[in-house]
Amino acid sequence: MNLLIVESPSKAKTIEKYLGAGWRVIASVGHVRDLVPENGSVDTEHDFAMRWQIMPGKEKQIKQIITELNKADAIYLASDPDREGEAIAWHILDILNAKKVLDGKKVYRVAFHEITKKAVMDAIAHPREIDKNLVDAYLVRRALDYLIGFGISPLLWRRNLGRSAGRVQSVAVKLVVDREREIESFKPVEYWSLGAICVKDKDSFNAQLINFDGKKIEKMTIENNAYMHEILGKIGEPVIHANVISVDKKKTSRRAAAPFTTSTLQQEAARKLYFSSKRTMATAQKLYEQGLITYMRTDATNLSADAVSEIRAYIGKNYGEKFVPKSPNVYVTKSKNAQEAHEAIRPTHFDENKPELAGDEAKLYDLIWKRTIACQMTNAEFDSVAADIEIQNKSAVFHAVGTTRTFDGFMRVYTEDRDDTDENTETKLPSLSVGDEIQITELKPEQHFTQPPARYTEASLVKKLEELGIGRPSTYATIMSTIVDRKYVEQDKQRRFHPTPGGWVISAYLSKYFDDLVDVNFTAKTEDTLDDVSNGKQNKLDALRAFWGPTSEMIDGARDIKTADIINSINEIMHDHLFTDGNDKCPKCGGKLGIKLSKYGAFIGCENYPKCDYTQRLGNIDTQSENSENTHESEQKKNSNIDLGDGISFRVGKFGPYVTDGKKNVPAKQYTADTITLDIARDLLENGVKKAEPINLGDNPVTGKPIFYYPTGRYGAYISSNRVNVSVKEQPSLDTAIDLINNKKTSPKFKRGLRK
Repeated sequence: MNLLIVESPSKAKTIEKYLGAGWRVIASVGHVRDLVPENGSVDTEHDFAMRWQIMPGKEKQIKQIITELNKADAIYLASDPDREGEAIAWHILDILNAKKVLDGKKVYRVAFHEITKKAVMDAIAHPREIDKNLVDAYLVRRALDYLIGFGISPLLWRRNLGRSAGRVQSVAVKLVVDREREIESFKPVEYWSLGAICVKDKDSFNAQLINFDGKKIEKMTIENNAYMHEILGKIGEPVIHANVISVDKKKTSRRAAAPFTTSTLQQEAARKLYFSSKRTMATAQKLYEQGLITYMRTDATNLSADAVSEIRAYIGKNYGEKFVPKSPNVYVTKSKNAQEAHEAIRPTHFDENKPELAGDEAKLYDLIWKRTIACQMTNAEFDSVAADIEIQNKSAVFHAVGTTRTFDGFMRVYTEDRDDTDENTETKLPSLSVGDEIQITELKPEQHFTQPPARYTEASLVKKLEELGIGRPSTYATIMSTIVDRKYVEQDKQRRFHPTPGGWVISAYLSKYFDDLVDVNFTAKTEDTLDDVSNGKQNKLDALRAFWGPTSEMIDGARDIKTADIINSINEIMHDHLFTDGNDKCPKCGGKLGIKLSKYGAFIGCENYPKCDYTQRLGNIDTQSENSENTHESEQKKNSNIDLGDGISFRVGKFGPYVTDGKKNVPAKQYTADTITLDIARDLLENGVKKAEPINLGDNPVTGKPIFYYPTGRYGAYISSNRVNVSVKEQPSLDTAIDLINNKKTSPKFKRGLRK
């Protein structure tokens, strides 16, 4: 018998159907081992030696693997085809070697980028060794994240500066803070434009002023109303006679966007489907495990020859040969280190029988399907006409542009939803020739003001991180959820990121005392180093030493800085944000106001405390006054009441979320307006709330006690450790859970039960 180990149970079920008799397929359920969660688990004095332990709750998986291995002749390690997957295979092999259960057993590493019978069988037929370079890159990344966490986080906890600092998350927070700083310092500038409604043979069209008195009119040329009045006075009466002085006709084409990478999938799902990065990746994971799409963590844009052949055949059959280009479309991968996955994200099959899906899976699969089909279709073609129109007194020239789509090409199937363009915009002009008489029937002066840079959304922040070379496909979703979970940023109704007071404070502190950690060039260089290790271009220990040297110096230097000096530095950095009008005087005593830190968060206080007790809350986007929390809660309830259909609705009441059919109410505290569906609501109404087994997240390094996640409780989901409970919206990571538990104010009656 052969034993094959994958990461998830659902993937195991799919693959076992392909392999049939003589095979046993089981799941490791993700990582099985991690660093011991205590200081010193990465020994910087002895070549960064690492101490590992089997993760709490994973003993069951190891025991199952050993039991099945005893019946097998060979073991195939088939975890995902990236660094983390390679690391899981390495960990499992290392554990089995340590337990001395591999004697006489053959060990193979196999990897596939799609869960189809052909791909799985081909991988098994061509096994390989575990890639030491990929494992080394994982080890460097894990060591760096651990060293930063255990080096900097205690400094934050001790001074009430924040929950924790991460190598990549801190840069993301700084980008959001820096953008907010740009917005706050932005000074709008006035400018004007002059439009015209033109008529030729009863056909009207729009034009814009481009030249006045021989001077080219650009965006900022008309600076004020006075200049606009001067222009209008010289142009003349409401009905103006003009002539066409030039016509430029040309054919243009537009190429389809490349097939999805992890980053572009998250961006497009955010724009088109309003999915968070986390929701997109969770849904893509399910599609991948069902064998419906290729591996969803990739920065490559190329497709396999077999896939391209299938796509072209499908296009020819369903849309006609004129939609099939003469040769396949090839896309160049923008990421210089796109080497860990060999294909873009695409469906695994291209036939008429699409899978029957519902909800998020159906929406995301449809998005991936259309994008993939479109990328191998012919270009969309357009006729473009540009005309210059001069008024009779020759003082002004207006410019008109018309675009007409003459052939759909890929746009028959799909158009990319980009922030800066509208691919569906078409404007038609009447037939125009040089010398044609035109009547301008209306002039439309319009005042404008320059706009500040837009706040980041999840989509635009992922795009920015990718442009800067920060993060990798497997990390974007985690970065987005982490900065929200740690309450360093929050999102408004338009899903735009705003830094919280905690985000401002942590960014100011890290910028002052850990400038390299939040420097985008330094972080991008670190990512490049990890890629060099994974490619075998750099040694693991050299990479660790190069990073840890300057980082450890920063940590050592920050340990002895007085809290008062830290607060003064943060006040200096945040002064313009805190006091936009420049007034930092206490209204009560005239003393100087500034940031103060407490275990409940940052606030503004007077320098003359305790003689003066004046304080002021730092306003979030939803907490602008003492009563704003209740206001926000009411607004949240209002916005969360949604009709699901069939007389069933989801509501947020006094005791939290619930579903109702008008006759029966059932708690739904583990769901939000974004995650509830009609099927889930029906199930709750019919069967009630099902109790779920607690999930062991791992040990708390402070108390040594395990932290459990309970999906359902009297007041919704919560985590618990050593008699300390904290409510949560969803299952947190171990790091987040540790932060929440250790920062929870404990009731006095439980203090005797706590042991350090």
